[in-house]
Amino acid sequence: MAKYFDVHPDNPQPRTVRTVTDSIRAGALIAYPTDSCFALGCQLGSRDGMTRIRSIRNLDERHHFTLMCQNFAQLGQFVHVDNDVFRAVKAATPGRYTFILPATKEVPRKLLHPKKKTVGVRIPDHVVTQTLLAELGEPLLSSTLLLPDEEEPMTQGWEIKERLDHVVDAVVDSGDCGTEPTTVVDFSGEAPEIVRQGAGDPARFM
Repeated sequence: MAKYFDVHPDNPQPRTVRTVTDSIRAGALIAYPTDSCFALGCQLGSRDGMTRIRSIRNLDERHHFTLMCQNFAQLGQFVHVDNDVFRAVKAATPGRYTFILPATKEVPRKLLHPKKKTVGVRIPDHVVTQTLLAELGEPLLSSTLLLPDEEEPMTQGWEIKERLDHVVDAVVDSGDCGTEPTTVVDFSGEAPEIVRQGAGDPARFM
């Protein structure tokens, strides 16, 4: 049965945040709010967490996982960013975008796209997510909480607790959050490619 954490949206309770991050370090898979709907998240090196996310979402090996990063400095540890891409990504963060970029050696091989050796990264503009990331001290391995055969992501904490009670370890709820997935921009080719049009305005990358 998943634990349920009711977190203040503007002033997250430090004790609750520490409890959640301690559980992540211990191997927990959590559902948590972001500025673009809920996500599933686990520790970066958790093979079990990654397997569970794949199972819940019915994902294949070509799916790009996302490293939810606290800031640009942290993001730069895990992906290669040239000067032109740096300016574009920097101007759009924090925000509702996911960027696909070539991964550095800091990213576990099992997380990489099998052919492109890329990974998704993003910096959220959400108080609770940022507080969790600051306490954790490393990115959260994440994926949008979109269930198989459903067109809309899950956006209500109580519903997530009800439906995923036996497949996640904790649900973090802070009330309203985004209701639309991020816009995904692939910077791994010669020109930016909009892989998914979502909450972020894609025009700035066209």
